[in-house]
Amino acid sequence: MFQNRLLKVWKHISKWARKQDIACFRFYDHDLPEFPFAIEWYEGVVHAAEYKRKHGMEEDEHADWLAQCKSTIALVLEIAPEQIFMKQRQRKAGRQGQYEKFGEEKQERIVHEGGLSFIINLTDYLDTGLFLDHRLTRSMVREHAMKKRVLNLFCYTGSFSVYAAHGQAKSITSVDLSKTYINWAKRNMQYNKLYNENKHEFVHADVMEVINELPANSYDLIVCDPPTFSNSKRMDETFDVQRDHVSLLRKLLRACSDDGTIYFSNNYKGFQLERESLPASQIKDITRATTPLDFQGKLYRSCFLIEK
Repeated sequence: MFQNRLLKVWKHISKWARKQDIACFRFYDHDLPEFPFAIEWYEGVVHAAEYKRKHGMEEDEHADWLAQCKSTIALVLEIAPEQIFMKQRQRKAGRQGQYEKFGEEKQERIVHEGGLSFIINLTDYLDTGLFLDHRLTRSMVREHAMKKRVLNLFCYTGSFSVYAAHGQAKSITSVDLSKTYINWAKRNMQYNKLYNENKHEFVHADVMEVINELPANSYDLIVCDPPTFSNSKRMDETFDVQRDHVSLLRKLLRACSDDGTIYFSNNYKGFQLERESLPASQIKDITRATTPLDFQGKLYRSCFLIEK
C-alpha cells in the first residue's frame, strides 16, 4: 500500500519539479494514515519525518517497521537507503522544539533553489533549514526588494534574507532568538557571495523585544512568520498568534515607511486575520498564490501581503 502510493506521487511530483526546474520538494505528506510521514527530496537525498502518534508498537517492532519503510522509499526512488534520513517529528508547545538538537552528526549539504544556494542539515534539527512551502513567497520578496530596507523577523536560517539580497535590497536586518540560526543565516548569505557587512545585519535577540523597540518609518519591506505560540523565558508574557497578531501587526505597520509592505504568514490552522483592526490601506490574502503544487491541500498556512 505504501509502495503503491509512493510510486504514484513520486511519478507525478518529480515530473512536475523537473519541468519547473525545482530541485527540492515534498512529495508525500501523511497521504496514508498508516504511514504518517512528511517526505522531501533534496537533490539526491531524502528527508523523511515521522509524525509522532500512538502506534501501539514496541520499540524494537517500531524500529523494524521504520527500516521497512526506509527500504520501500529507497526501492521506489531507486536510491541507497543511506541517502534517506529519518526523524520522528514531535509536536511541541511554542517554538523551542524547532531549536532542539537531535544529535551532532552534522550531515550538511548544499542545495539549490531559485538560482541560489542553501546549506541544509539533514540530521541535527527538527527541520532541514529550508522551509520548502515558502518557495513562491521567497520569489515574491526578491521581486519586491530592489532598493528596499528589509526586516526579516523570526528569520530562521535566513532564506528570505538571501532572496532579498539577490533582489538588491538597500539593507537587510535579520532577527532570530537562536544564535545557531543567526550564524546559519549569515553563512547562507556568505555562501551566495552576497554578504555585505555595511548592508546586512544579523541580530541574535528575542524578536518580540525587537518589535517593541522598532523606530517609526524605519523599513520598507518586512517579512514576519511568527510561531503559533511562544513562551520564551526572556518574555514577560506568552505569545499567541491568533490573540496577539493585531498588536504585532500594528507595531510593524508603524515601523513601515508610508509605502511599505509586510509579508505576514503563520501556520495556525483556522487563523482569522482581524482586518478591520489594522490601519492598512490594503490587505491581500496571498495564501493560494504562495502555496506550491507539492503542498496544495496539505498546508495549514495563511499568508498575507499588507500594504501601509
